[in-house]
Amino acid sequence: MLKHLPFMLVGFIGTAALGYIASMQGEEINALWIVVAAICTYTIAYRYYSKYIAEKVMKLDPTRVTPAARRTDGLDYVPTNRFVLFGHHFAAIAGAGPLVGPVLAAQMGYLPGMLWILIGVVVAGAVQDFMILFISMRRDGRSLGELIRSELGTIPGIIALFGAFAIMVLLLAVLALIVVKALVGSPWGTFTVAATMPIAILMGVYTRFMRPGRIWEVSIIGVVLLMLALRYGQSVADSATLRPWLTLTGTQLCWALIVYGFVASVLPVWLL
Repeated sequence: MLKHLPFMLVGFIGTAALGYIASMQGEEINALWIVVAAICTYTIAYRYYSKYIAEKVMKLDPTRVTPAARRTDGLDYVPTNRFVLFGHHFAAIAGAGPLVGPVLAAQMGYLPGMLWILIGVVVAGAVQDFMILFISMRRDGRSLGELIRSELGTIPGIIALFGAFAIMVLLLAVLALIVVKALVGSPWGTFTVAATMPIAILMGVYTRFMRPGRIWEVSIIGVVLLMLALRYGQSVADSATLRPWLTLTGTQLCWALIVYGFVASVLPVWLL
């Protein structure tokens, strides 16, 4: 019973935050209440619902060898630190959400998005992602389309691959539209976003060859470099020499994103 007390407190705090949000009239509300409610909701869901799915439904086995260890090739199958792996999965699952979400909230109000993020993620989104990742690991890291083809047949697999491709095209189109609109005529923003690419490559080389396993060390370096890029982006934008090179049109930014996506897709996973 005592081990559940901290989570009971978390649940009480989350309920209080949601109650405060529900009692507020109008569109204006301090975002901190929403953040507190979300953190408490996810904490409870992770502790109880996720644990139930992991132990009772999927029956996870921590001693089982992963495809990355069994089929290491240095390109697609690379044994990776769990914190780095979490970062990869977090970014892949979040996708365009951190960019599209605030825009939709500004257009439609915070309530629809908040309810979907809290309820939809706990009972649907997170469960689906968790199970797909689990099944993929049990099938040597296959994609969703390949899993469906191996389990249900060729035709369902082709349909699934086409559907996944169409969804990805739509998501990337929306993401590109938002990014392009934000960066058009903004050399400061363009420089800051572009700086993340060499920083990411440097971090990959650092952990692969220079200081293997030093995750916290390279994380600090990455954060510092990102802050410097953000800080000195203004100096770049004010430079008469560099500003014209980084003041791009929408068409130029679209092509830059296409090239970036292609290069990122063919580079080894450890490099990014």
